[in-house]
Amino acid sequence: MMEFLMQYNLAGVVIGVATFLIIGLFHPLVIKGEYYFGVGCWWVFLLMGILSTVASILVSHIFYSTLLAVWGASSFWSIGELFHQRRRVERGWFPKNPNRK
Repeated sequence: MMEFLMQYNLAGVVIGVATFLIIGLFHPLVIKGEYYFGVGCWWVFLLMGILSTVASILVSHIFYSTLLAVWGASSFWSIGELFHQRRRVERGWFPKNPNRK
């Protein structure tokens, strides 16, 4: 498959689409994470970010290394978004979990 992507110069397009999908995946993860666990789940995003960034460094294939780096950057970005999400919930823009204390 990689030969096909490289032969037709599609690797960049696939990386772009995958980046879009990864970022799109983290949006609901942040919302649901804050809803069910509050900002206390920030360490999960930190751990994912560290692991995927280290994996990105260790993987020699540029395609997979890039996707792991995007996953890591999105994980780190999500830590800040958790705290922003808490403010959005306080402002009433998103529902507050009535079962969480």
